[in-house]
Amino acid sequence: AKAWLITARTLYPTDFGIQYEMYMIERNAERTASAGRLLYDMFANFPDQPMVWREISVITAALRNDVQDKQTQFLRGLFETLPGRTQCEMLLKATEQCFNTLERAEMLLLLLRRFPDSVVQHGVSLGETLLEAENLDDQDSPVNCFRKLFVCDVLPLIINNPDVRLPANLLYQYLHKAAEFYIGYVTRSPSLENQHQGSQDTADIKSPTKRSTQKYIIEGLTEKSSLIMDPWDRLFEIMSIVAMRCDWQMDKANRNCGEILHRMKDLCRYINNFDDEGHRKYKHQVVYSTLLVFFKNAFQYVGSIQPSLFQASSPSSNQVPLILLDDLSNIYGDVDIDRGKHIHKRRKLGDGREKTLSSDDEECSGKGRSRHIIVNKIELPNSIDVLENFKLARESWELLHSQEALEKEFTRICMSWKTETWLWLRIFITDMIVYQGQYRKAINSLHQLGALQGAQQHVMNQGTLEQQRALIQMAACHFALGEYRMTCDKVLDVMCSVIPCTQDVVKVQEEIPKVKPRFRKVLDLKLLPCTSKAMMPYCLQLMLACFKLRAFTDIRDDLALGHVIVLLQLDWPRGENLFLKAVNKICQQGSFQYENFFNYVTNIDMLEEFAYLRTTEGGKIHLELLPNQGLLIKNSSPPLGVLPQEFKLQPSSQTADRHHTVTRGITKGVKEDFRLAMERQVSRCGENLMVVLHRFCINEKIILLQTLM
Repeated sequence: AKAWLITARTLYPTDFGIQYEMYMIERNAERTASAGRLLYDMFANFPDQPMVWREISVITAALRNDVQDKQTQFLRGLFETLPGRTQCEMLLKATEQCFNTLERAEMLLLLLRRFPDSVVQHGVSLGETLLEAENLDDQDSPVNCFRKLFVCDVLPLIINNPDVRLPANLLYQYLHKAAEFYIGYVTRSPSLENQHQGSQDTADIKSPTKRSTQKYIIEGLTEKSSLIMDPWDRLFEIMSIVAMRCDWQMDKANRNCGEILHRMKDLCRYINNFDDEGHRKYKHQVVYSTLLVFFKNAFQYVGSIQPSLFQASSPSSNQVPLILLDDLSNIYGDVDIDRGKHIHKRRKLGDGREKTLSSDDEECSGKGRSRHIIVNKIELPNSIDVLENFKLARESWELLHSQEALEKEFTRICMSWKTETWLWLRIFITDMIVYQGQYRKAINSLHQLGALQGAQQHVMNQGTLEQQRALIQMAACHFALGEYRMTCDKVLDVMCSVIPCTQDVVKVQEEIPKVKPRFRKVLDLKLLPCTSKAMMPYCLQLMLACFKLRAFTDIRDDLALGHVIVLLQLDWPRGENLFLKAVNKICQQGSFQYENFFNYVTNIDMLEEFAYLRTTEGGKIHLELLPNQGLLIKNSSPPLGVLPQEFKLQPSSQTADRHHTVTRGITKGVKEDFRLAMERQVSRCGENLMVVLHRFCINEKIILLQTLM
């Protein structure tokens, strides 16, 4: 049959049917070379035959296909046998046959990649076509198929070709488009990935470790085309090429972010010395260079402290969120205590041996430019890198706002990108303002953060403390401003959503400042995990800090003093010195009334001290601590706030051993009801303290707020 076809082809060289049959025989036999020659002859002699273009479309589809099956590889090999000029002409004509913009762009990309000389003629027009198609298609996000093809595929071909002449304004426009795309790509929400995970289990999707292996597909593109490796490196590479083309001041390439920022600071010092054209050029250099450093480092910082916001891809993404807050470790005072002696015996050693505690509101608000951030390296293993990201992002922001021209250009770019809707960026800006000590401004930023969280609730994990980020930071800001009632109000709102840890909290040795707090110019900051275990103690410390300022004034306030005593049980014995100060004040008053004492005070040392106060040696202080003496004595149902019987634990052996210490002094002439109440209270010393303090906040919310009015 093949011999007959060869003879027929010789006799009838203009018969397309004979040529096509010979081609199909060679194609089906997968004889690449002979099939390629026949295809070339058909393309040259029968360019208008539909069957020829049908075959060419199959071959070009194979060239664009990511699949590596045997048939696709054969078709690619067949195309490679064609002469280069024929390949170029074939791709150009195939492009003309495409009516779909995306398909046409992909076909032209094949041409541009195989024949760099064609970039001069077709590169810029293809880029403009893609950008125009993006506008006509009314895309909601810059991360779309048209922008991806332009930024990742077309733009590098254009700007790397020295024969393509582009004006500076167009290069800046292209850099702007590239930056918007890459930043949008790396900061995309996990919910965008979930749209393509129809068969995947929802629980797996929410898991950060699972999310790192998920596939993200840009609509209109294949999975392979949607994957972008090293997006930040690609973006900085584009900027370096634009810098070279626009004649920026670049002494060396491949600088890291710190070096770039340092170079831009130097350039800013003399940028106003240039003429209008030079000023305009170097303004763009400072803005775009600093802008990329800012967004990269702000993203990496937020990605480390709240990884669930992004499509996680780092090993640290399995950590819990972290919140930047003022460090409150100084609320217990700075006086060393001799722990070897019994507390009431220390008190009897003499008056005035205590140092007066300085008020928190007398300390600097921290508006300095350098504040220390305390981080637990177990909670944040890459803490050095994270703090460096935070520092570089802050300094970049400051540089971009250091001159009116820079700030105006930066603001214009941010408005065009609608950065005010970026939740992750608002988190960084809020932390930056907190770091700067601008607490009033931080509260306004937190209100915006809360609104964004509400609008993007699908991003946050439902029912977790992540939703309380704004409330917790707001409480700390109100405290720094001296607005203690507002502080307490926000804290109590947070406490309503936390679940107290039922296990004993393991105390972690924290970093202790080498300089005593009274000599520090600014307050330290701390990155705390956004968990009930970490947030509840911090909230209780905030409340203690609020009430201690009221409790130790010259005006008597037994209610505030009682609240302080209840809260001092947290992290005992760190608060012993402050408790000693409270006891001294009670002795000076000669009496003390706090009817919630037996509801919430379960610390054995405190009970021992109050038992001693009733004795002759202790000064026979008049104490009114019983809310309802009859009920307590008869062991009937407890009043509001007292833990029900089923929640009570048996006293530990240590408690039992110390029982005689409490009762020995108070049985000598002390009223029976107080003795019975104290004995009963000793049996509660084994109760979980966090549960007790949590109930204190929930049950006494109204009275706690009224105390601060």
